[in-house]
Amino acid sequence: QVQLVESGGGLVQAGGSLRLSCAASGRTLSDYGMGWFRQAPGKEREFVAGISWNGLLTYHVESVKGRFAISRDNAKNTVYLQMNSLKPEDTAVYYCLANSLRNWYRPSSLTGMDYWGKGTLVTVSS
Repeated sequence: QVQLVESGGGLVQAGGSLRLSCAASGRTLSDYGMGWFRQAPGKEREFVAGISWNGLLTYHVESVKGRFAISRDNAKNTVYLQMNSLKPEDTAVYYCLANSLRNWYRPSSLTGMDYWGKGTLVTVSS
């Protein structure tokens, strides 16, 4: 079973940038499709971006398209989320997900087992 640890969150002003990292252990990262989700206070957890095991398939939700970029380095067992032009509405706890379906890159009816990290808080001040 894979274990995931997110890092890189913090407080940033609107318009700023952060890079989140998700380090995997226990299993080889290339065995998994990976994703980032977020949960703002009082709201449900929502999908942000996903990437297939080899990085060839990626997806970003409309609200972050052009500002966020998901990537992965399987040699380092790490997935990243580069976040630019941050807005106050991006404030949330960001969670990393590993899906046992290697070609998983977005939520769909075709899915495997999900494994979650504990999250990292991103706060964007106006």
